[in-house]
Amino acid sequence: MNRALASCLALAAGLLAGCAAPPADHFYTLSGGATPAPAPAPAPAAARMYIEMLAVNIPAQVQRNQLVVGTGGEGRVEVLDQHRWAGPLADEIGGALSQEVTARLGAIDVYRTPAPDGAAVYRISTNVQRFESVPGSHALVDAVWSVRQVGSGTVLTCRSVLREEAGAGYEGVVAAHRAALGKLAEAIAAGVRDRESGGQGGGQGGC
Repeated sequence: MNRALASCLALAAGLLAGCAAPPADHFYTLSGGATPAPAPAPAPAAARMYIEMLAVNIPAQVQRNQLVVGTGGEGRVEVLDQHRWAGPLADEIGGALSQEVTARLGAIDVYRTPAPDGAAVYRISTNVQRFESVPGSHALVDAVWSVRQVGSGTVLTCRSVLREEAGAGYEGVVAAHRAALGKLAEAIAAGVRDRESGGQGGGQGGC
């Protein structure tokens, strides 16, 4: 075997090895990131609070499994094929909010599940209007949300704009989104408490 042929074979082997090892995929979740406020002591079943965290609406630009990140340029974003959410982003946001709100209220989320007869159920709707991710800069969640006791015509509607500083890398921006959703959950929990007490205030986040 001459030297030229050996070099060609070595190069081909290297290319095949490269093709056999594509970049690894990375998956991220929004649940379990923020530290919830202490939950109240367990209540008797008859007095327990129930919520319905309805499916969350999100902007069309981020309705995908891949992370969509800003680059700092005007109107330019990148869609990251190797960096993905563990599930659909709307489900990730809804799951994180359900987990955080129920922890703060000591409540049970009965969305798509029957609640006990006569129980007060607070229905929560969330429309995320902006979901920005800029690694090394910030994560921003701009959401309009409402709370209504099922069977009541009175609705509390609020807007929360939450901006958290993000560390370098994609893990940093995911952690910042978790922190923002924790604050959004606290605002929603305050709104539920307001409805429970029959008040007219709105808790936090722009109400």
